[in-house]
Amino acid sequence: MDSHGEVAGLLLAAGGGRRLGGRPKALLAHRGRPLVEHAAEALRAGGCGPVHVVLGAGAERVRAEARLPGCVAVDNPHWADGMSTSLRAGLASLAAARPRPAAVVVALVDQPGVGAAAVARVVAAARAGEDLLSALVSAVYGERRGHPVLIGAARWSGVAASATGDSGARAYLREHAEQTLLVDCAAVADPADIDTPADLHLLAPPGPRTEQR
Repeated sequence: MDSHGEVAGLLLAAGGGRRLGGRPKALLAHRGRPLVEHAAEALRAGGCGPVHVVLGAGAERVRAEARLPGCVAVDNPHWADGMSTSLRAGLASLAAARPRPAAVVVALVDQPGVGAAAVARVVAAARAGEDLLSALVSAVYGERRGHPVLIGAARWSGVAASATGDSGARAYLREHAEQTLLVDCAAVADPADIDTPADLHLLAPPGPRTEQR
C-alpha cells in the first residue's frame, strides 16, 4: 500500500461571473472577505499541502485584494474558454512542482458551503486506499457527485486530455466510474454553487467568525 505523499489543493477561481453581471466570483464577499480566501483556507484546513489557485477574470484585482498566504497563483489567460482550461493550467502547474504532489484535491471557488470537513473526508478516503498516486475519489451528495474531487498524480495527464469546455474532469470521471471511490459529504457540506443573482443568498454577511461546514 502506498498511501504516503503530499496531497495538494487546486482551487479553480478563474470564472468571470457572466451571469452575475461580470463580477469575478473569486472576489464575491463572504463573511467580509473575498470568497477565494475562504475556499483556499478550506483546502489547507482539510489537509492539503501546497494550494494552487487558478486565476483568470480580474486576476490582477484578486492578487491585490485577496490574501492567499502559502498559495501558488496560476494565471489562465484562456479562462473564458471554460473550466477545462483552468483545470489543465492547474494540473500543469502541479506537475511542474518539485517535489511533485502524489495527488490533488480539486475544489471550486463558487461553493461556499463546501468547507474543510468535506475536503478532509475525501483526503482520508484516498489515504486509506491502496495507492494514492492512482486514487480517484469524489464527494457525493445523495445521488449527485460533486466537489471536492481527489485525483492521483498518475491520472493527471488523462484528466487534462479529456477535459473540454466547462466539463472539467466530468468526462474522465464518467469513463472511470467503476474506479472512483464515492464519499458521502451530505452531512458536512452543501454543494450549491453561485451562478446567478438568485444564488447570492448563499453568501454570508460580515459577522462573528463561524466554523466552515
